[in-house]
Amino acid sequence: MNDPLFLRGLVRTYRSEAGELPVLRGADLVLRAGEIVALVAPSGTGKSTLLHLAGLLEKPDGGAVLIGGTDAGGLPDPARTALRRDRIGFVYQFHHLLAEFTALENVALPQMIAGQTQPAAQSRARELLAAFGLSARESHLPGKLSGGEQQRVAIARALANSPAILLADEPTGNLDVNTADIVFDELVRVTREHKTAALIATHNADLARRMDRVVTIKQGKIEPCDPGGTAAG
Repeated sequence: MNDPLFLRGLVRTYRSEAGELPVLRGADLVLRAGEIVALVAPSGTGKSTLLHLAGLLEKPDGGAVLIGGTDAGGLPDPARTALRRDRIGFVYQFHHLLAEFTALENVALPQMIAGQTQPAAQSRARELLAAFGLSARESHLPGKLSGGEQQRVAIARALANSPAILLADEPTGNLDVNTADIVFDELVRVTREHKTAALIATHNADLARRMDRVVTIKQGKIEPCDPGGTAAG
């Protein structure tokens, strides 16, 4: 199966002295190119775990994570790291920009780490920052940017290496309503233009309604749901 992301029968259990805590119990999900899927579920149900598994930050106890048809589970760590770098972009609720680098440098850096030349990386960074309406802010340090601007830079950084998959964990959760709408609209526009498959965890039902479909996690499995978070029958 060559969809950008195919999660098949994922099982994840956390173990501690207090015992076992099953989080995922056979979770399945397919993300297709250009599709934007909302992940809406209460805290503690496994949203972050699912994103970490999809992003190859953790390994499942069972099941498979296929990235573009490649089963990442059997790959050695260097190959998993390369796959994550080249195929997956991450956006978090808090932007995690490097404070000592400008907006342009923050977006160019991941490309240079991936082997791109500095001129080419900066050209791509300027293109992305322009797409998010930030051309006039590219020389600013993060501390000189508003919260919405910082998050837009973070999204541009996540898209810098043209990933097939974008994973976002509450990307507008730290923004006011108006700014969240602006940032979300730009995120959707750019991901659609690049045919990126996006999985976006959010508690914002209004934003969820504007995505292609909405899923939730119920009893360790992924189910379709309405934007209010109720599993569909």
